Amino acid sequence: MAVENMFPTEMVELPSKGKLYPKDSPLAKGEIEIRYMTAADEDLLTNQNYIERGVVVDKLLQSLIVDKSIDYNQILVGDKNALLVAARILGYGAKYEFNYRGKKEEVDLSQIPAKPLHPDFEAAKENLFTFKCPTGGAVLEFKLLTHGDDQMVEQELKGLRKVNKDASPELSTRLKYMIQSVNGNTDKKAIREFVDKGFLARDSRAFRKYVNELQPDLDMKFYPEDGPEDGVPVPIEVSFLWPDIDV
Repeated sequence: MAVENMFPTEMVELPSKGKLYPKDSPLAKGEIEIRYMTAADEDLLTNQNYIERGVVVDKLLQSLIVDKSIDYNQILVGDKNALLVAARILGYGAKYEFNYRGKKEEVDLSQIPAKPLHPDFEAAKENLFTFKCPTGGAVLEFKLLTHGDDQMVEQELKGLRKVNKDASPELSTRLKYMIQSVNGNTDKKAIREFVDKGFLARDSRAFRKYVNELQPDLDMKFYPEDGPEDGVPVPIEVSFLWPDIDV
């Protein structure tokens, strides 16, 4: 028996249900099989090179995925979040403690549900959506970002910071990768110019709100006694994957 088959595995349901992935991709099944974490995986989590490069979580998830034919770069960001939560549960259990406003809170990660799929996502035939800016009137075509897209965004941000260490264009850079056309114009230079000079703040805010509603993901919220009725996001602290760390 191969060593990799000696460990128990679990199927992780993807919030996207596999929609919009290529039909010939294993991701189209709507679930990914991952194995339980081992002591060797804990070694990976303490790899200083991976930590400094900011890739330790991705190295872990890639290691845990059983089907190595899966293109990790294709995975939608919300689906990757589901893998992260599942990996944490299989590695250290569902009980997750963290601090919120000076108080210790606890959630059961196994009870975190997936967000209901947005009707526009359900109806889509490909990863391409339309949004009309309510104030400026521009019609945008955009895609939901994958892990591969996220990597390209991070590489561009690193380059920008080398030029100007005080620069923090995370939002605008991400928008430039999401938007695929403006009023039918697919020219990348024109899209970047629109984001920098023509995308009104109120339109950007409305666009981001719609994307957040559209994006398949886990509903990572908890409901503290002194918090809002609609809950607050569960903070992903260092202890999420390093529960024994002294913070």
